[in-house]
Amino acid sequence: MSEDVEMKDQATPSHLVSSALPSTLQHLKEISSIIETGSYSKEVRRISRAVRLTFALRRKLTAPLLSSFLDYVLVPASELHAKFSSYLPSFKEGDREMEVDSATAAIQNPVAKHLLPELEIYCYLLVLLFLIDQKRYDAAKVCSSASIVRLKSLNRRTVDVIASRLYFYYSYSYELTGDLAEIRGNLLALHRIATLRHDELGQETLLNLLLRNYLHYNLYDQAEKLRSKAPRFEAHSNQQFCRYLFYLGKIRTIQLEYTDAKESLLQAARKAPSAARGFRIQCNKWAVIVRLLLGEVPERNVFMQRGMEKALRPYFELTNAVRIGDLDLFKNVAEKFGTTFNRDGTHNLIVRLRHNVIRTGLRNISISYSRISVADVAKKLRLNSANPVADAESIVAKAIRDGAVDASLDHADGWMVSKETGDIYSTNEPQLAFNSRISFCLNMHNEAVLALRFPPNTHKEKESAEKRRERHQQEQELAKHIEEEDDDDF
Repeated sequence: MSEDVEMKDQATPSHLVSSALPSTLQHLKEISSIIETGSYSKEVRRISRAVRLTFALRRKLTAPLLSSFLDYVLVPASELHAKFSSYLPSFKEGDREMEVDSATAAIQNPVAKHLLPELEIYCYLLVLLFLIDQKRYDAAKVCSSASIVRLKSLNRRTVDVIASRLYFYYSYSYELTGDLAEIRGNLLALHRIATLRHDELGQETLLNLLLRNYLHYNLYDQAEKLRSKAPRFEAHSNQQFCRYLFYLGKIRTIQLEYTDAKESLLQAARKAPSAARGFRIQCNKWAVIVRLLLGEVPERNVFMQRGMEKALRPYFELTNAVRIGDLDLFKNVAEKFGTTFNRDGTHNLIVRLRHNVIRTGLRNISISYSRISVADVAKKLRLNSANPVADAESIVAKAIRDGAVDASLDHADGWMVSKETGDIYSTNEPQLAFNSRISFCLNMHNEAVLALRFPPNTHKEKESAEKRRERHQQEQELAKHIEEEDDDDF
């Protein structure tokens, strides 16, 4: 019996290799039939389902597989077929292990007189995904540019779902080759076309791509002008809404609007799917810097989230330096992780934190000493300047004026005199803290209620058992693919 088991284990790999391509091809054929049905019935949800199923097969795409699928969908030896085949890398004829399957496909699928635009755009998406995964970025640029030219001539709502993905990979292929500035004018034209056609999903995607384009070159003013003038509507895609919140948070941070930036960044991190770890890491990095600029100290569990400890380690050490108020430690951390901060685009924001470090150290001194000389303050803050005593005096005066330190400055004798700490519960601070927490909970509840979806006409007609079963089946299928879709989108 053990020998029989060993023989089966040895025979399994070759069987899997020979059957992998045909099974994937069969899945692609089923997806094409779903797209065809959705095109004829004008049901956008079927097209969305087809796109979700496609991303589940993304890692299985190969040149022979795509060539066989193009033979199935397109008219052989046609101009369009030759165009798509030119994007694919050459392969040996013996690599195609689907000759029998292709022959049966030719019988089942007679030469079509008219190719649906949805299937043509879907072929562009498949080829583009394959080229990007194979790191053939120059070919991906050519393919994506051709798809955009074709999309400009199509005004069909059933194409919008696939078109939004093509817009993203069009920008991504140019970003990978460092030519993102070349397509900015084209993206603006596409956004104008999508607005005129009332393609809200396309507008949402293209607005985010334009914001990313501007922010990539640090054009924050232009990004804010575009964002403020672009039409706003209810979000159709959670992924695009998360991206929009992240870009909005970055713009608000550069514009010194830290409170709004903090709200946008935390909301983006909270709404992002758990599979989008890289996106959530970026949101947390910016949110930590913004909270430090606001004078807050992020909780330790922010840096201990699973899978993020290593990426957030530089920001944890930076937070520790700001919390202590140690200027030397802050400089050492900034120099140690300078490469990381430059790569993340947060180095200029960390330069702003120097003033917060000094103010935190001064606050700790005022709590510890009822009276201390300005010269001792300069020594404890470790101010390395030509005249540290004068600098310390100006820092203390500014902190007192801003309300950061509850003290008085004796200029004649050179003393900083701290006032007695009163009972905080006799002030309005606890009320304000509770009010902010209650507002946060109420806003989250309102967003959850707005996100609920109800079947149409539920109050008019009762749902039959058959319709209920069909609805439950669709909901389970949607839940099954939603994680894969979120992972691919980010």
